[in-house]
Amino acid sequence: MNLPVNPSIFRKHFPAFAENDLKGWAFFENAGGAYMCQQVIDRYNHYFTAHKLQPYGQYPASKEAGAEMDDGHDSMARLLNVHVDWIHFGPSTTANTYTLAHAFGQVLNAGDAIIVTNQDHEANTGAVRRMAAEKGLEVREWQVNPATGSLEFSAFENLLDDKVKLITFPHASNIVGEINPVAEICAAAKKVGAKTIVDGVAYAPHSMPDLSALGADIYLFSTYKTFGPHQGLMAIDPELAKALPNQGHFFNDGILRKRLVPAGPDHAQIAASAGIAAYFDDIAKDLNIAAPNNGERNLFNALRDQETALLTPLIDYLKSSNKVRLVGTDDLDARVPTISMICEKPGLELARDLADHKIMAAGGHFYVYRLMEGMDVDPNHGVLRTSFVHYTEEAEIHQLISALDQVL
Repeated sequence: MNLPVNPSIFRKHFPAFAENDLKGWAFFENAGGAYMCQQVIDRYNHYFTAHKLQPYGQYPASKEAGAEMDDGHDSMARLLNVHVDWIHFGPSTTANTYTLAHAFGQVLNAGDAIIVTNQDHEANTGAVRRMAAEKGLEVREWQVNPATGSLEFSAFENLLDDKVKLITFPHASNIVGEINPVAEICAAAKKVGAKTIVDGVAYAPHSMPDLSALGADIYLFSTYKTFGPHQGLMAIDPELAKALPNQGHFFNDGILRKRLVPAGPDHAQIAASAGIAAYFDDIAKDLNIAAPNNGERNLFNALRDQETALLTPLIDYLKSSNKVRLVGTDDLDARVPTISMICEKPGLELARDLADHKIMAAGGHFYVYRLMEGMDVDPNHGVLRTSFVHYTEEAEIHQLISALDQVL
């Protein structure tokens, strides 16, 4: 295997790789949370040191604090290729989806229909399902193919008509890893006047989405999966954000970024999020690639190529093994490197076994309980999940394969 890029270009920006306690350990739990880059840590520390006060005030330190928070909004808008009015930071993606469900519950009526999937993380489906039950809405479940875990577009089309007002689905499942056709789904939704909520938590760490191209009304992900602080980002079409009922204080009704975030997020974390963009800018410079801006996506294409090269030997190994059932497609271009396996031994036990070989992985149902049931897998048995991003080394992939060979 020849990697397109030496991972040292990326790893030098992550202090975790210099930690003595982590040396020799291969990190394959990125789907649970990626390492934080130095650019984020520096901004986080600076804000807490210099600006741990109320922002947007009349004195210099407060004005500076507000400016750093604005930079967080601006930077994430640039990465996602949308106007800054799209960007809303909340405490977590789970909290954000709960607020959105409550807001939609105030505008939807009995007789309206919603489409949910059984491939979703519970955060992107549970609150909406509860709201639907309370409002007497019709719930249509887009179910996965039980053999593959895939969401098939033809099954979605069979559920869609002009009664449907809201559709929630994942860009990629945090277990299946297959990339769903977001632009196609959103285009079909628009034809019947339905709004879309896309869960991008499992996709964004691998390639920041170009939201202008996807056509989603709402796109959600967690910045701690994208090398940043622990918070949730909601990108919402500003016209929809204005139309949904205000969930914040009544006197903030005219402030767009406060209307759908009733529990304000940590100021320092918003400011630190600018470091995510700074990291991508820095590695783009190192790779002599244009930084992401105005739809320029070459950097993210390069990072996907890096991950695909790393993924190739692992998928080849799993395809050749009769001891595992790979969840999702083996088409490298159609998935992200979140690799789940159904094995004879429960996923959590296998994760413990792998730890003896200095592999950091995880086992369980990962809040995708409905998917486990839809694939006829006992959620308590669960899957073994290994996940990585572009900073993973080739040697770590082989370390994982060797460890799997011994514990399966």
